[in-house]
Amino acid sequence: QVQLVESGGGLVQAGGSLRLSCAASGRTFSRYTMGWFRQAPGKEREFVAGIINSGENTNYADSVKSRFTMSRDNAKNTVYLQMNDLKPEDTAVYHCAARWLLRISRNSGDYQYWGQGTQVTVSS
Repeated sequence: QVQLVESGGGLVQAGGSLRLSCAASGRTFSRYTMGWFRQAPGKEREFVAGIINSGENTNYADSVKSRFTMSRDNAKNTVYLQMNDLKPEDTAVYHCAARWLLRISRNSGDYQYWGQGTQVTVSS
């Protein structure tokens, strides 16, 4: 089992940057594929980015490709989401999620563990 805690959210102007972190508990973090999802008010939760357990492969939603970069540091049990050129439509609560030893999935139902989320607000 793994517990996830996100941090790094906040209020930023359009065009700005934020770096989200997700710290995980447990000694098996390096065996989890990790994902970032976001949920805006009145909308369904949507996939943002994913990274396999080794960190060698990543996958991004078309809406964030070339602006967001996901990475992980297995020695620190942490994944990151570097968000550049932020847009008002990026405003949402961002959650990290974990799934055991499987490929990246864009389906939130495929992830077993979730953090509480961190709010990102982008003003125009």
